[in-house]
Amino acid sequence: MRPTFDGVLFFPVTPFTDSGAVDLDALARHLAKGVDAGPGGVFIACGTGEFHALEEGEYAAVVRTAVELVAGRVPVYAGTGGSVAHAQRFALAAKESGADGLLLLPPYLVEVPQAGLVEYTRAVAATTDLPLIVYNRNNARFTEASAVGVAQLPTVVGFKDGTGNFDQVARIVAAVRTQVDPDFLFFNGLPTAETTQLAFRAIGVPLYSSATFAFAPDVALAFYTALESGNTELTEALLNAFFIPLVRLRDTVPGYAVSLIKAGVAMEGVPAGAVRPPLVMPTADDRAALADILAAGRAVLTGALSRAV
Repeated sequence: MRPTFDGVLFFPVTPFTDSGAVDLDALARHLAKGVDAGPGGVFIACGTGEFHALEEGEYAAVVRTAVELVAGRVPVYAGTGGSVAHAQRFALAAKESGADGLLLLPPYLVEVPQAGLVEYTRAVAATTDLPLIVYNRNNARFTEASAVGVAQLPTVVGFKDGTGNFDQVARIVAAVRTQVDPDFLFFNGLPTAETTQLAFRAIGVPLYSSATFAFAPDVALAFYTALESGNTELTEALLNAFFIPLVRLRDTVPGYAVSLIKAGVAMEGVPAGAVRPPLVMPTADDRAALADILAAGRAVLTGALSRAV
């Protein structure tokens, strides 16, 4: 039941046409390009994929397109979340569309007590038999006790952190692995996770999502390989030339964690369209800055390759 993830996790965008409809043809091109590069898994219609902006029919079509395109080569997990009813409907749609598992995003616009967070997860997890990863972020912030509580649910297999609270996450990792399952999965789910992955690895969280993989899989994979092989020189060079400048640009406008990625996908040859409101697309100056950052990252890779020859 527990999935096996080996490598960078690919979080695709959801392309839209000029009229604002979901563009399944562009999505298929985007997915094919990404899957051919060799990710460890595909997480479709999640944060980067604008889950919040999709209605149920669109969502089902997006998940089905991913499942058909991936064709079993790696696990396909689909996002769900929002109200309990909304999350349950989308979980069922993901199951019917052939997804291998679910990523549970936070509920909407409510303050969440810990007991309620456990019950929310229980209600969604019980909807299908799909393995489920919970997302620790925003208003869905787990304590050690509530993390242990959801980890004990039969279909919950993983915990993804988007808070960056290393003290809390380290205690959650220790509690779940000692009290529930030593092989329970933990993921770094911060935006541009590469900048914090060294710290997450130190507390026992080896897996991470990479929004960069969606538009620059060569850079994302080079960083992952350098990290895994202990190539500190290349890891630091990519952080300084690419990932840290990307974070600085991302932090200038709320929502750029999604829309910059979508702009990057278009820049690399797949027409991804605009984001849906309330997000906004990057300005022309910011798109130019993104192109410069990407060029700097690839220059590091070129230099590393030339030194290796």
